[in-house]
Amino acid sequence: MSGARAAVVTVTPNPSVDRTLELDVLTRGEVHRATAASVEAGGKGVNVARALARHGARATAVLPCGGADGELLVALLAPQDVQVVPVAIAGAVRSNTTVVEADGTTTKLNEAGPVLGAAEVDSLLRTVRARLTVAPRWLATSGSLPPGAPVDLHAQLVRLARSTGTPTAVDTSGPALAAAVEAGPDVLKPNLEELCELVARELLTVGDVRTAAADLRARGCGDVLVSLGGAGALLASAEGTWWAGGPVLVPRSTVGAGDCTLAGYLHEPGPAPRRLAAAVAWGRAAVLLPGSAVPGPEQTRAGAAGVRVVENPDPETPLKDLQP
Repeated sequence: MSGARAAVVTVTPNPSVDRTLELDVLTRGEVHRATAASVEAGGKGVNVARALARHGARATAVLPCGGADGELLVALLAPQDVQVVPVAIAGAVRSNTTVVEADGTTTKLNEAGPVLGAAEVDSLLRTVRARLTVAPRWLATSGSLPPGAPVDLHAQLVRLARSTGTPTAVDTSGPALAAAVEAGPDVLKPNLEELCELVARELLTVGDVRTAAADLRARGCGDVLVSLGGAGALLASAEGTWWAGGPVLVPRSTVGAGDCTLAGYLHEPGPAPRRLAAAVAWGRAAVLLPGSAVPGPEQTRAGAAGVRVVENPDPETPLKDLQP
């Protein structure tokens, strides 16, 4: 895909090689034999690019890359139709391990990642700026920040994209999320836990989430897409507010499901309810796959079965009672 005009450019400041082990039950201190194992290119922006590419979209993944696992990361992406733009760094790409039990319980062991020096951060920003010259449809910047990276790196990327007229989507957490909000991305995709931390209060009802999302929009964000896990997702946009969800699923792995949710939202054209329905369908399809595998079109079509979209959902409904 070298030289192809990218529809979406993703930035993953802290990519990983994701190793997943599936067990019947995880017991601390015991020796286990895995029932299945997989190795995937990982990191939130990488997952977004992989999911888009599986649906025929042109996707470019910009990421810091170093060490043997950095080489493995690029090799894993090579057959997935993702155009990889590695930014050379002195440190080694991290390796994350996920243990998934038969009932869907997921335990993640994530490394911190390599230290990025100021020159390496500048190189990453220059590389992204060069990719924006092809006028992508979206810049999606996602995931945790590695040691040494400035807390406002996602915010810097939002402002850089805005200077070229490129819409932006952000999916991160903690102080990096708070800094990104101030930059006013076009799409912000927190999960419920991240949103609670961001607004510094507990969110128990649909109305609580709706109010928190409205607060973020008042601070300059565009669409706020809140992932509610098994309870679906809530979208607050200039067009209105909607909730979408589907029948209860028994997940095989939840790793990367939120990234697929964002990918579905960015991929789908049309009005907000349609984009929300696609986002939920892509996320539902992802949780039925092993490890951090991403769904293809057949699986997302199946994931759309039973998805219901509700405009202006009852604000008094407890989140735990949300039903399709």
